[in-house]
Amino acid sequence: MRHQVKGYRLGRSGGHRTAMRKTMIMQLFEHEKIQTTLAKAKAIQPDAEKLITVARNSLTGSEVDKLNARRQVAAELGNSSADIVKKLFDDIAPRFKNRPGGYTRVLKLGPRLGDNAEMVLLELVAE
Repeated sequence: MRHQVKGYRLGRSGGHRTAMRKTMIMQLFEHEKIQTTLAKAKAIQPDAEKLITVARNSLTGSEVDKLNARRQVAAELGNSSADIVKKLFDDIAPRFKNRPGGYTRVLKLGPRLGDNAEMVLLELVAE
């Protein structure tokens, strides 16, 4: 039984999985779309949407709330994420100000030639 077991293991160790998740989320925010496997996209999509929600909700908060939200997102993404956090709060979050959720879209691209893995395009919804 998988009671209270959350997430995908993806055939990696815990540290590798965490590092990959952070890197892929930062790439998604930087380029606004990434091509990856379906399993990886399903693994990072909820985390990316939660970070966008934190940034979106901070738009209406006080200065303390805004600073706290930036610190939460920076802690989630790790070091060297200052530029990504700035883009998330200044460019991406205002775009989704009136959208209640569903900030990302998964488009299937077909199987990869080498190992037949299902490839997808994970992108931010244009609004």
